[in-house]
Amino acid sequence: MRPSLRAVLTGLCITQITAWGTLYYAFPVLSARIAEDTGWTVAQTTAAYSAGLVVSALLGIPAGRLLDRRGPRLVMTAGSVAGTAALVIIAAAPNYPVFVVGWLLAGVGMAGTLYPPAFAAVTRWYGHRRVFALTVITLIGGLASTVFAPVTEALAEAFPGSTSIWCSPESTP
Repeated sequence: MRPSLRAVLTGLCITQITAWGTLYYAFPVLSARIAEDTGWTVAQTTAAYSAGLVVSALLGIPAGRLLDRRGPRLVMTAGSVAGTAALVIIAAAPNYPVFVVGWLLAGVGMAGTLYPPAFAAVTRWYGHRRVFALTVITLIGGLASTVFAPVTEALAEAFPGSTSIWCSPESTP
């Protein structure tokens, strides 16, 4: 049974707000804490994050080709799995190189979950009503920073020092 277009749009909206919130907007809130807890500089943590953004950009064209051949389900599912694995690796990174690997994998997750694959999906499925669906996804995705920045800050305040649970001082460069 094929899901209704309303269910598809709802799922894509949830995906956008969650993916943007966790893979993109949580980092600026946590970067200073990560640096403080690990001994890495803010520049080092930002470089790892930026490397993930570069990976996402580089994978945009291949992801688009795969979307055209196989549809969005495979790309977005793989992106969600990669993004989840990346966040686990980032959170549990025992040293800076593992932290960087986590962000590189997060770039794979971004390429498979952020706006481009979602827009490709609704363009394909919504036909002449695609502008409506694109607008809804854009508006909901735009709320990610409004939702996730304060939630991330509240969680960081509630669990101080939690960014260094697995990182030991001797593991810092």
